[in-house]
Amino acid sequence: MPLKTQNLRVLPMNFIESYHEGSERVFVLHGIIEIRIPSKAFQQHLDRGRTVEEIISSLEPRILKNHVTGRNLVYVTRESGIPLRGHNAFGLIDRGTNVIQVRPISGCNMNCIFCAVDEGRGTKTRATDYIVEPEYLLEEFRKIAELKGAGIEAHIDGQGEPFLYPYMVELVKGVKSIPEVNVVSAQTNGMPLNEKLIQELEPYMSRINLSINAIDSELAAKMAGTTDYDLNHVMNVARIIADSEIDLLIAPVWVPGWNDNEITRIIDFAMKVGAGRVYPPLGLQKYLSHKNGRKVRAKRVSFPAFYERLRNMEKEHNIKLVLEKSDFGIVPGRRDRAGYRKGDVISIELVEAGRLSGEVLGICGGRTIAVITRKAPGSTIKAKIVRVKDDMYLAEG
Repeated sequence: MPLKTQNLRVLPMNFIESYHEGSERVFVLHGIIEIRIPSKAFQQHLDRGRTVEEIISSLEPRILKNHVTGRNLVYVTRESGIPLRGHNAFGLIDRGTNVIQVRPISGCNMNCIFCAVDEGRGTKTRATDYIVEPEYLLEEFRKIAELKGAGIEAHIDGQGEPFLYPYMVELVKGVKSIPEVNVVSAQTNGMPLNEKLIQELEPYMSRINLSINAIDSELAAKMAGTTDYDLNHVMNVARIIADSEIDLLIAPVWVPGWNDNEITRIIDFAMKVGAGRVYPPLGLQKYLSHKNGRKVRAKRVSFPAFYERLRNMEKEHNIKLVLEKSDFGIVPGRRDRAGYRKGDVISIELVEAGRLSGEVLGICGGRTIAVITRKAPGSTIKAKIVRVKDDMYLAEG
């Protein structure tokens, strides 16, 4: 069954690839948004004088997919009625500081063995992807920024690889133009980046957190879960960022028993390449096993033991590795208290397929809510809020 979608942006043809597959005409925008239209319907509209851009923008029925992950894709616009607050896979997240997390797209080009959200084509849990129209994202961001006031960091991240977002330059430029925003930062595995894109981002982007988990290319690809991972490309991206006006932070995940011997090599590379002119050069992360994440066999290491190792490496390399919020200028910030509490029973309109198998996307009171239910999109149900965290909600109904 096709997902309910809103009009896509009409894009120039040079951004579009197309091919036939069975009885469908498949269009791929920017290498990420895959639009499938019945060939017969497409030809009928073409014969009536409509342009290709007009047809793929608005013709129904059609199916949208994430061309990278192969999953169904929901295109979230203002007209869709889907709020950008309340869900952790897309939109905006306010955790009560001066940092606003911006999540424009879900889905990943890698299959990292330690992925906290089980992303990539190898997922066993993720059922649907989302992409947010940039104008809508910027409009809602401005509302939060006005509430919080000056000194905001916009941090672009997501459940997957945020640089798969085809409108990243437009988004970064738009966010940086907002008066309350001082810093624009982003996470990435580095694979979608290149010199041209970095140059386009350079006037607006403050910092890029780049994941490098090993200097050994074979191990790096193994940890990325795909032979498509190109360590040489990512290391070159690191050099280009370091040589630009964008600050570079290298962010490896330490998976005990896997890349223990690589951490020192990563530190040496970060120092050699010139990471951390403004912010810390490295942000080492401890592998954590999450309920819906990808599990990997790894030695169990407690947080005290993790930080002890970091402190020992700090002395050895004369570099700060135990990071604090103050290193990034993170301070408490005003937060919109609207929303729901655990235990609330509310009426939720089910509108789209959920991110996880067994979930449906619902909306209520200006929030998007993940709902565990057997009901299908298009119905309204009573549901109980069973989890609340940082204005993100899970309900059962």
